[in-house]
Formats: sequence, structure tokens, C-alpha cells
Amino acid sequence: MNLFLTRCLIFLRSKRFYTLAVLLLIITGARLFIFSITKKEDDENYHRYFQDNYKIFSIKIPENLSFANESVPLHDFDFHERIDRELTVNTYWQSNTSFFHKRAHRWFPVIEPILKKNGIPDDFKYLALIESGLTNIVSPAGATGFWQLMEEPAKKYGLQIDKEVDERYNVEKSTEAACKYLHEAYSIFGNWTMAAASYNMGMNGAQRQLEKQKVNNYYDLLLGEETSRYLFRILAAKCIMEHPQDYGFYLRKKDLYPPFKTQEIILDTAVVDFTDYAIANKVNYKILKMFNPWLRQSFLTNKERKKYTIKLPVEGYTDFEKLLNSDEGRAIDTVYSISIPADTIPVINNR
Repeated sequence: MNLFLTRCLIFLRSKRFYTLAVLLLIITGARLFIFSITKKEDDENYHRYFQDNYKIFSIKIPENLSFANESVPLHDFDFHERIDRELTVNTYWQSNTSFFHKRAHRWFPVIEPILKKNGIPDDFKYLALIESGLTNIVSPAGATGFWQLMEEPAKKYGLQIDKEVDERYNVEKSTEAACKYLHEAYSIFGNWTMAAASYNMGMNGAQRQLEKQKVNNYYDLLLGEETSRYLFRILAAKCIMEHPQDYGFYLRKKDLYPPFKTQEIILDTAVVDFTDYAIANKVNYKILKMFNPWLRQSFLTNKERKKYTIKLPVEGYTDFEKLLNSDEGRAIDTVYSISIPADTIPVINNR
């Protein structure tokens, strides 16, 4: 009898366990099914919201375009597509192009008068912009500074380059050197477009291609991708910088980097330690080097007693508002001061 009861209990327990297991499976399956439906609906709603709110537009191509007063043949499909590519890239690479605007406000007022003084068309400031983004970068090949000058041609055009001084980092002097290059290139090619192209591929390289392909201008040349894009990158920068709102850039004056207000000190002696020199001139070493990046060491031997111009900020240089409202800060306000009517500013509700 006891054996029989034990077996009955075991059977009932196993049956109850089986029933519970089945119920748990049903509940779990139902929850997974409901979750999958909810997730699918959520994904569909999210995708629908994305489609309704995210838009990509084709960029309008200018009807007429020129570089240094030399017309660009946009009627040719090749050049139409090249400028389309560069305008699209720079319009939708918003972070990079925004910094173009910000830095240009500081540095174009420095570059423009030097170009004008040397008889170089103003459009060449955009060449410096696309070469370096108006920063003192160094390329893998060793091209340095705003104008990305290599050591040999930089020395040829009058810049000092040694272990202590590298004037490719001096914006004014490197701009002067670039002007000398461009004048020489113009005298060889007879137009500014080829002078600009040669800045990328070298004068000798440009001459070889013209002779090899038996043509006499940039637009008839078949070139590598970098040089083929080069002029059109400059043109795209010009279009967007001159008409920022047409390409969706709404920058206020206070968003831009104001030009520096500086004082000049003539240095014609050696300097044992630029840290002490900076302190004696009421700045620190960091500020001295920021304003004079062409000084490459913490000392200067200057055995020949050469005269160097040291630039230091005036008092209050760290105050952004003072810089912004100075005469220098207003230098190109007519180009960049953008007013946005309140009723045109989109309101985004984050939920």
C-alpha cells in the first residue's frame, strides 16, 4: 500500500510540474510575442520620424563662377560635376566648414592686405584656407604652415628655416613667400588658374603635363584626382564663404574668432630663455609661443644679431568680449554679421 501511494504522489507531482512548465512557456512566449510587436512598432515609428524630420538637399550650382576674374566653364559637364562634388562635401561637412568661417574672421584681415600689396588676386586667400584650414599644420611630406610650404621653395622665397626659427609658421612672412611663388607661376603660365594648380602639383609638374598633353590651360588637362579637385575645392570654399546663408551656415558675429590686437617688439639679441623673456614682457611662455610659433626653441642664439619682430598681445587679450568689440574684431563684420529673425529659428521639442 505504501509503495502504491508513493508512486501516486510522484505521478501527481510530475503532472503538476509539467502543467506549470507548460504555463510558464505559454506566458513567456506571449511576452516575447508582445515585446516583438512593440519593438517593431517602435522601430517603425522611429524610422517614420527620421524620414519626416531629416532632409538632405542637393546643392544649387552657381550659374557663373570665376577664379581671380578668370571664368570657369561650368557648361562643361565635367566641371559642373566637379564643383557639385566640392560644394556638397563642404556644405555637409558642417563642422569643418564652420571652423573655416571662424578662423577666416581672424586671419583673412591679415592675409588680404598682403595679397593686395603684392598684386595677387584676393581669391588666393581661399587657397590658404583649403591648404591648411588656416592652422599651422605639418603634412606627412613636411609642408608647413598656413600656406603649406616645403622647405626648399620656402628658403628660395626668402624664409629662414633652421633649428631655432621656421618662418613658415609666421603668417605674414609665409604669405609674402606664397605671393612670390604665385608671381613666378603667373609669369610662366600666363593665368592665375594654372598658377593655383601649380601650387598643388609644382611648376615643373604643371609644365610637363601641358607639354605632354599639348594643351595650354588647366581645364583641358587630365590630372590626378588631387589636382583635378584642387581648384574646385578653392572655388567651393569661395562660394560658401561669400554666401554662407545660401549653403545653410548661419554664424553670428559672436560665434567667430576675432582678430588679435597685438604690439610689436624688435628683438636683435640672443635670448637665453624665452620663459624669462616672456615674464619680463608680462606674458607667459605659452602665450609667447602661441603668438610667435615661428620660434622653434626655448632660446635664440642670434649670432648675426638679426632683427626679429616679436608679437605680443595687448593688455586684456584673454577677454573674448573685448576682442570681439575691438576695431580689429569688427574688421569684416559686413561679411559675417548674420541676423536671424526670431520666427525663423526652429524650435525642437525633445521628448
